[in-house]
Amino acid sequence: MAVNANEDTEFNDALRKYGILPPRPPTPPSPSPPSSPQLDDFLDDFTNDELQELADDTKDDEAEKMVNAFREQRLAEERNRRARFGRVYPIGRDDYTREVTEASEVDEDGDEAHTGTAVICFLYKDGLPRSERAYAHIRALAERHPNTKFVSIIGDKCIPNLPESRVPMIIVYRKGEVVTQILSWGADKERSLDGTRLLFL
Repeated sequence: MAVNANEDTEFNDALRKYGILPPRPPTPPSPSPPSSPQLDDFLDDFTNDELQELADDTKDDEAEKMVNAFREQRLAEERNRRARFGRVYPIGRDDYTREVTEASEVDEDGDEAHTGTAVICFLYKDGLPRSERAYAHIRALAERHPNTKFVSIIGDKCIPNLPESRVPMIIVYRKGEVVTQILSWGADKERSLDGTRLLFL
């Protein structure tokens, strides 16, 4: 009588134990059931406005928090994708035309009004306390407004013999033209970050 090596019997197990039959192949794992849809997958189908409505309409505080968190995360990702700058770029005098005047003429993607790019040029002097305070504000504003280009240059390297009394100086360009110019920023009084933003953004 022939032995069927594939049968699951005690006799075959004994033969395997003594090496007469080869070990049984491992039993393939049963396929796992499909995962249940995640909340993120469900919310992905909604627009940002629809997510806001959904959060406003829900009666469950926990669900409202989750929808709002998802919406905020999506908005942050969209801002990061659209962001072109987000920091202060140091430039030299030779870079000024390209990095400031010409850069201000470039329209953002989808800007049908062709308004160009706002470029904030910050002229400063190392070691001058009001310059250092203003520079901290400029860096914070650059992070908050990533679609506005912020550049910095040492004042007298940009404008020869620029008096210290005129720095820090902030010059705002758009479409190749000077829109606003602020001299001696912070020389008369301490300035706040929001006050700085309102001056030129």
